Amino acid sequence: MGETQLCTTRCVLKELETLGQELYGAKLIAQKCQVRNCPHFKSPVSGSECLLSMVAEENPHHYFVATQDQNLSVKVKKTPGIPLMFIIQNTIVLDKPSPRTVAFVKAVEAGQLVSVHEKQSIKQLKEEQGLVRNPELRRRRKKKKVGGPNPLSCLKKKKKAQDTKSPASEKKRKRKRIRNRSSRKVPPVPSEQQGAEG
Repeated sequence: MGETQLCTTRCVLKELETLGQELYGAKLIAQKCQVRNCPHFKSPVSGSECLLSMVAEENPHHYFVATQDQNLSVKVKKTPGIPLMFIIQNTIVLDKPSPRTVAFVKAVEAGQLVSVHEKQSIKQLKEEQGLVRNPELRRRRKKKKVGGPNPLSCLKKKKKAQDTKSPASEKKRKRKRIRNRSSRKVPPVPSEQQGAEG
């Protein structure tokens, strides 16, 4: 008598859209359900494939599968521990446990197998006793390395301005290049020497 939620996937809604007017009523009902995230977000698959992927790996979210598809029902019954529902004459019927589920329960009771819930409780007890390190706790406990400030947030060091009052800087500023503007006259070369050279 626990709380239940009706849910569907995007792939199921997409398939109902492609089937057209015949299943328009089913599409309206499915749109009122909670939409769960499936791994086929970018490339949708058929509704039956999507539902099988959602209950894979021992059905961790404890989903019931409600379907009228006989092929899907046969595939669901192959995996133990997945309740199956269908409609007969406007009545929702919960199918009896499959032979695989019955065999699995007997094996758990005999101590040959460990159920999913027992695995989870064992894992929690080990983490509490410190026998197994929880990777999430390890991430939380990681200390930050002590480092310097962010180089991008730091201002650049300003160059020290030279003292303008010092006598050395005044001399440098006052010093000017002295040019001799008086042009020296070069004596003309006699024409005899020019002819001898040429």
